[in-house]
This record gives sequence, structure tokens and C-alpha cells, in this order.
Amino acid sequence: MADDRPPADRDRSRLGEAAELGGQAVEQVRRRGGQAGRVRARQWEITLVIAIQAGLAAALAALIAQHLLGPGAHVFAPAAAVGTIATAIGQRARRTFELLAGVGIGIVIGDALRFLLGSGPWQTGAVVALAIASALLVAGRGGALVGQAGGTAVLIATLAPMGRGLELPRIFDALVGGVVGLLVVALLLPVNPLRVLDRAVAPIVTVLREQLAELAQTLRERDAERAVQILERLRATEGDLGRLHESLSGAEEVVTIAPARWHRRQQYRRYANGAEHLERLTLDVRALARWTATALQYGEPIPDELPNAVGRLGEAVAEMHSEHRSGKDPERTRQLVRECAELAGRSTAIGVHSFGDALVTGLRTACSDLLRATGCDPDDANRMVRRAAGAGEAEVHPPPRRQIHRAPPNRAARVRRRTRLSARTRNDDRAGVPDWGRPAR
Repeated sequence: MADDRPPADRDRSRLGEAAELGGQAVEQVRRRGGQAGRVRARQWEITLVIAIQAGLAAALAALIAQHLLGPGAHVFAPAAAVGTIATAIGQRARRTFELLAGVGIGIVIGDALRFLLGSGPWQTGAVVALAIASALLVAGRGGALVGQAGGTAVLIATLAPMGRGLELPRIFDALVGGVVGLLVVALLLPVNPLRVLDRAVAPIVTVLREQLAELAQTLRERDAERAVQILERLRATEGDLGRLHESLSGAEEVVTIAPARWHRRQQYRRYANGAEHLERLTLDVRALARWTATALQYGEPIPDELPNAVGRLGEAVAEMHSEHRSGKDPERTRQLVRECAELAGRSTAIGVHSFGDALVTGLRTACSDLLRATGCDPDDANRMVRRAAGAGEAEVHPPPRRQIHRAPPNRAARVRRRTRLSARTRNDDRAGVPDWGRPAR
């Protein structure tokens, strides 16, 4: 009787595959857990800094208002200071001016309508509605200006009949709170702008490096479903890109208004130039994942140089981040980019189909954007990529050598030569030049 059981080596291979998949899953979970832990640590650090700044600003604003503006409940000074600190990083100076403008609009509208309409519930509603409408017309959007205008209008409409002289203290309280908030940010506890940028850039660089490495492996294994998953993970970076924009604005604000950070301006500009191109590079990598999935789904040929080029691009992204953090010259990054473009050119020469050709074009675009992130001009970046890709194509298909030779004279040239010689002979005959002195024909 034949044994229908599968062979032992087949069982061992299936167990090995299951063990390998389980190990990969565990490693992926561990890596994501470590990345999430680093993100939470950065969030705790930012929270702690903002909390200390807000507490210090509130205490100083209350103390200064009490000593400068006289006794009383100066609650608006610490409130304005906290509002200035707690706003989005990079918008604190604008927030202070919006606070003052909103208070002014609320006072003007509230006093004018209270004088015309009197006091009461419906008058309060009318005052607030007009103050909010005026603030929206001035600002064009919601924000601190609109909120302060509405809040001040409510105070003027409800409390002014019971207590006179609320307008001027309200303005001074807002002014003291806003100025104290800016002083705390600029002089007492200014953040390190490079640390702010690095906290925002690090998650994006990590995602790009890991997904490009995985995309290269996907091309080698021809796994279209895995490429789709990579694309979905890359699309989940929108929140990181939004935090990057806020960090760029905040770092620029610090190096502009904080004297203790002015010496960081040049380093900030260099770092910020690379960080600004990360969004474009992220879009390029998404396109690479999309073309990879499509090319694999259609079964197009994938030369070995193509996944190597994708992996080299991921190495270049990680190297760029490292060189920007250390302040080194980005020569190593540019070398890796040139190698990536050269491998892409070799892939084209070996042979790719339509979607593979789109993948090569996306690689060259990403190389150009990465070179621009290192400080290259757009024209220089495109020229370097073209030369590297052309060198890669020439390695596979060297251009034919051109032999330089002179074309034989045509009939018209021979006729013109005979005409010139005949004219010269006639002139010599007229001048009496002997035959032996004439030039040979």
C-alpha cells in the first residue's frame, strides 16, 4: 500500500517557511514598537518644554501686571501669556499681534454698540455677532484674533454696565501677557532649532529608508501585494509631513527672535533646505512604490540593477540625514545618488517595459530631488543625474566609434576649382608670366 504522507523534507520546508515568516513578523513588530517609543519620547520632551514655558510665562505676567498695573484681578495678563506659548510653534509672534488686535476690535465694537443699543441679553448677542463678523473680515479665517474679539465683546457688553474702566486694563493686560510670552520663548527658554527640526525629520527619514529597502527586496522577490502594502505605509506619513512644516516654522521663529540662537542661522538654513525637499522626496518614493506594484502585476521584466538602484536610494536618504546632523559636506550622499542613477541607466539599457521605464524615470526624479536637498542647484542636479544615467547606459551598450574622414569633392566643387584656375591662367597671360612660373593645375 502506497504511503500518501508528504515527505519529511517537505514538512521541514513548510515548518522552516512558517518559522521564517514568524521571525520576520516579530522583527517588524519590534521595529515598529521601537519607532513608536522614540516618537512618544519626542512628544513627551516637547510637552515638557511647552509646559515649563507656559508656567513661567504665566507667573511672570501675573507678577508684572500686579506691580505695573496696580492691584486687582489681572487675569488677562497670564491668560494672554499662556495663549501665546500654547499656540502652534512658529506662530507665537503672530499670535501676540492677533491677541492685541482682537482685544482692540472687541472693545471698539462693544463700546459703540453698548452706547447705541444699551445693555441686555439681545444686545450682548448683537455685540458679539458684529465683533466676530468684523474680526473674520479682518483676519480672513478663525484664530486668536476672532476668539479675543468675541471674548472681549462679551466682557464689555456684560460687565461694563456694572463696573467702569474695563477697557484700558484689558488692553494693558493683553499687551503684558503677549510680551512676556515672547520674552520667555526668545530669551529665557529658547528651544534648540536643530533639535526641533531633527525630531520632525527623523521619523520621515526612517520611514523612507526602511520602505525603500523593503521595496528593493520586493522587486527581487517580485511580490506585487507587498509593494501595495508599502505604498499604503508611505501614504500614512501625512501627519509627519504636517509636523515637519510646523517644526520648520518654529525653528525659523527661534533663530529670528532668540539672540542666543542667532549663531545657528547658517546651520539651520542648510538643514531646513534638506528638510523642505523631504516632502517632494516622499511623493517620489510613493510613485516608485506605485510603479513597482504595477510593473509586477503586469509581469514585466525587472533587471537586477533596478532593485539595487532602489536600495542605493534608501542608503542615500539615510546618509543625507546623518551628514546634515553632523554638519559634514554631503559628498557621500551625492556619490550614492550618482550610483543610483547609474544603476537606473543600466536597467534602461538592459531592457525594461513601459511601467519599468516609468520606475526608472521616477528613480531619476528622486535622485535629482535628493541632490537638491544637499544644496545643488536644479540645473546642476539634473545634469549630474543625466551624466550618471548616461554612463550606466554606455557600460551596457557602448556608443559606436565615429571615423573622421573627408568627403570627396563633389562635381560643383571641381567646376569651381577649374574656373578659378582658368581665370588665373588668363590673368597670367595678360601680365606676361612665362609657363614655368604658372601654378600647376
